[in-house]
Amino acid sequence: MIKALDYIVQPRKKVLEIIKPLSIEQVNHIPTGFNNNIIWNLGHMIAAQQGICYKRAGLDTIVGEEFFDRYKPGSKPEQFFDAIELEKIIGLLSTTITQLEADLKTDMFGNYPAFTTRYGIELTSVDDAVQFLPFHEGLHIGTIVAMSKIV
Repeated sequence: MIKALDYIVQPRKKVLEIIKPLSIEQVNHIPTGFNNNIIWNLGHMIAAQQGICYKRAGLDTIVGEEFFDRYKPGSKPEQFFDAIELEKIIGLLSTTITQLEADLKTDMFGNYPAFTTRYGIELTSVDDAVQFLPFHEGLHIGTIVAMSKIV
């Protein structure tokens, strides 16, 4: 595995261990002071990775537009997500990185346009995007950990 991807995979595994004892109601609960919940944050990590790597390069996501739109930046939980959706997300947390690793070995990201993130970080290639992802996911994992203590 590309080393940078390991910095995504390992924290994803750890956060799944943290939420494992929580009920579907708990992962759907929006705590006071927050505008989203645990399950949305998990889905958002996937959607953000898909957007920053694939959509920015002019490619289709591998999760589909409906999933992407449900969790993309600027969205928020609009419904109760059932156990089937949670299991889908848990699977995608792994399979999307496995697919990204395979895709990085091709030239499919050759037309990646430079842009500056909302955090002021300029990304000029998909390699930059992959290096940026642990920062972004760390923000959401921190939120998930905080929420897991209060739901």
